[in-house]
Amino acid sequence: MHENKRPFRKFVKKEKKQTTEEKIKSFILRNSRNGYYTKISTLPYKFEISEDRAWEIAGALLGEGDLESIHDEHTGEMKLCEAGKIYDILSQEQKRKKEKAKEYKKKHKSSKEHQKLKKD
Repeated sequence: MHENKRPFRKFVKKEKKQTTEEKIKSFILRNSRNGYYTKISTLPYKFEISEDRAWEIAGALLGEGDLESIHDEHTGEMKLCEAGKIYDILSQEQKRKKEKAKEYKKKHKSSKEHQKLKKD
C-alpha cells in the first residue's frame, strides 16, 4: 500500500455535537433502561457542571415529561428515571438488595463453618 494515501473521505463518520442537556438526558434514560436511578448529586461531577446548573437542567427535563423523579427513602435525595419506570426500577433495586443480603449471609455462614472446622 502507498504510505501517503489518504482515507476515502466519504467513509469518515461525522459526529453530531450534543448539548449538555442532551448528554444528561441520554445518561438518565440509559441508566433507567438498565434498572438504575440517577441521583441529582451525580450530575455535577459526572458532567462537570455546577450544582445549580444540574438542578436547572433536571427541572427542564422533568418539565418535558420524558422523565420522572422520586426521593430516596433514607436520604431524601432526588433521583431521576424514565417516565413510567419508577416502580420497575424500585422492584429491581429491592431484588438486588435481597440478593446482596443472601450473598452476604452465604459468605459469612461458609466462613464461620470453615473456622469451626479449623478449630476441630
